[in-house]
Amino acid sequence: MDEQGVKVKNSWHRPVVIFLAAITVGIIIMVVISVVQNKPLYQKYKYGIVLDAGSSHTSVFIYEWPAEKENNTGMVQQKHTCNVKGKGISSYSANPQGAGASLQECMNEAKQKIPAHRHPETPVYLGATAGMRLLRMENEEASKKVLDSVALSLKSYPFSYQGARIISGQEEGAFGWITVNYLSENLRKPTGTLGALDLGGASTQITFVPQQKIESSDNSIDFRLYGNNYHLYTHSFLCYGKDQALKLSMGKKLESTLKADKTDPIELRDPCFHPGYKVPRTVPDVFNTPCTKELKLANENFLHVGLGNWSQCQQSIRKVFNTSICSYSKCSFNGVFQPSVYGDFGAFSAFFFVMDFLNLTSDSLATTKEKLAAYCSTPWEKIVGNHPKIDQKYLSEYCFSATYILTLLEDGYKFTSNNWKDIRFIKKIGDSDAGWTLGYMLNLTNMIPAEAPDMPLMPYGGYVTFMFFFALLILVLLLLVYLYFRRSTRTAQKDII
Repeated sequence: MDEQGVKVKNSWHRPVVIFLAAITVGIIIMVVISVVQNKPLYQKYKYGIVLDAGSSHTSVFIYEWPAEKENNTGMVQQKHTCNVKGKGISSYSANPQGAGASLQECMNEAKQKIPAHRHPETPVYLGATAGMRLLRMENEEASKKVLDSVALSLKSYPFSYQGARIISGQEEGAFGWITVNYLSENLRKPTGTLGALDLGGASTQITFVPQQKIESSDNSIDFRLYGNNYHLYTHSFLCYGKDQALKLSMGKKLESTLKADKTDPIELRDPCFHPGYKVPRTVPDVFNTPCTKELKLANENFLHVGLGNWSQCQQSIRKVFNTSICSYSKCSFNGVFQPSVYGDFGAFSAFFFVMDFLNLTSDSLATTKEKLAAYCSTPWEKIVGNHPKIDQKYLSEYCFSATYILTLLEDGYKFTSNNWKDIRFIKKIGDSDAGWTLGYMLNLTNMIPAEAPDMPLMPYGGYVTFMFFFALLILVLLLLVYLYFRRSTRTAQKDII
């Protein structure tokens, strides 16, 4: 009787154990697959470094974007920026080695900000703008030595050096347009784009999508971004950045003074500087630029005297624009074709910094003129007292710079009181600076291969289907265990009877 009971018990016990083991393994597999499928995906990032070597200073921008690109264009965001101490690299023409050395502090920062395992694949680009364009015009050999110096310095870092070059004014304008539209997310929306107004120390750029045919091929450039084609009007005016325009304007006034005033010392009575402003200067120190080479100026000392008369200041600034010649249907100035300005514009770089300092970024054109006239007539002593921490050289030039901006936009680019409100003075959009460097980086990411993204174990639909059928299989196994157990129990009971 006991042997028979043991035999009956063993006959159903082994299969049940096998079924239960299979079910247990199945449940474990389901849990493991669920955990792996739903674990957070690690976001891979790539990095790029762009150095903006401007006429007055150099800035180092670090950008990052997901390794998986969207519509073949990396989603680039500014991660960090570092301003190089000292003047722009063009100021090192007599000491080229100093140009490369000046970049070291900011490049060492870049090494810390970018993960070490990404260093070898991180591209480094240096773009030199109008300051170096002027140096190349004046002394091509010196400009080459400066570029060689910065190239040697950048190659010493563990990044992927991609070149140091002087970019064209057309590129500077077009990449600035890409930046403001990318940051405003206009490139991924069917809405209109934002025109770009850029003002540096040595040049100024205007770029927008025109409503009429571009009559000059030199002012036309095409881009394809996010699956859309863009046909842009762009032009860069070398020597019409705020610093060079100041030299042009002062030079024309001094030229007239030298013809009419033979006294000693010579006084340059300047309506664009505050009343009470008096600074001795020398012609070689002020007019050491190719932009003023056509002016007939003797190498003499002169006393720069401020008058603080805004209307006379604007009249003197208008003399640096030649609006009398135009071989096209319409022009901006100096015989350059420009279609009518259309749509909203983002004005950045010196456009923003000057107007923001004077709190003139949101007023109408008429109100802006009134406020500026009052500011320019303020005595120099009071201006210095109100801003004791600002370098007096820069402080003294705000009246001229703001008046120049108004004149450039109104008389040069042909904005009016009606569309003045369409200009937005901007420094940043989100966390990124407005400027050409982000557009440059964005365009260059099209040439950087995308990495394969970290993907889930299986597509979502496949995962749901797999889990459903696996769960169904386990239920079937449980049912089979139950049925087998019942049958084995009944058989055992019959055998006992």
